Amino acid sequence: MTICSSSSRRPLTGNAPIGTAALDMPEKGAVIGAPVTVGDVDAAAATILAAAEAGKGGYVCVANVHMVTTAKKDPGLLAAMEGALWVTSDGMPLVWALRRHGHEKARRVAGPDLMRHLLQKAETARVPVYFFGGNVATVAALKAALETQFPALVLAGIEAPPLLPLAPEVDSGTVARINGTGARLVFVGLGCPKQEYWMAAYAPHLTGVQIGVGAAFDFFAGTLVRAPRWMQAAGLEWLFRLWAEPRRLWRRYLVTNSQFIWYVLASWLLSKTGRV
Repeated sequence: MTICSSSSRRPLTGNAPIGTAALDMPEKGAVIGAPVTVGDVDAAAATILAAAEAGKGGYVCVANVHMVTTAKKDPGLLAAMEGALWVTSDGMPLVWALRRHGHEKARRVAGPDLMRHLLQKAETARVPVYFFGGNVATVAALKAALETQFPALVLAGIEAPPLLPLAPEVDSGTVARINGTGARLVFVGLGCPKQEYWMAAYAPHLTGVQIGVGAAFDFFAGTLVRAPRWMQAAGLEWLFRLWAEPRRLWRRYLVTNSQFIWYVLASWLLSKTGRV
């Protein structure tokens, strides 16, 4: 386990991810103006692994109601989503919105499910993986869980960076450390929107594909319990998480969800009047 330390830095950049243009781009829809990719977990994993094995870099956003609603007011987050290789629909409201606009192949691709799928594939194919995020206790538990669940996984590295605001510059030491391990998949767990800004900034410098999975670190580590399957399928996972972490998540879910509903209704009303 490594812990981040300060080192020489380069200015943050907004460049497109390395190799993005060379890949076949999947179908994308839009949910309240934010891009969301249409497809299932198998399609997402295939795109990610193809880029990873080719050393193409790039990053993947795992979008939920909170992310698309925040992007409505945050041009930087919206730009990060637009630059991603894939933006998954991690939430049934996004899937329903995509299907309403004719994207019948839209499926939910939740962060923990995508992470497990990729780890299974990476273990078989011997693709080195790296984990960046969480705290010291979480990554220690995560490392133990990975060694138990994926004994043949090539774990290139795992680290918990300091809980500080996003630095205005790319840390060249972090770049060298991650690239030096040969990691081809880099799971990032910094929380939204910090991890999306981080991935967009580091994508031009990292050879591995980054996947922003947020709380998936905690689910795998066992420090958080995921909602039952029936709640996930019914679009109620947010309610379970709110019950589990009310102090931290009340604003995200009660305020942001209300804003999302307003944006969706406003879009629907405008479409009915012919204004959009």
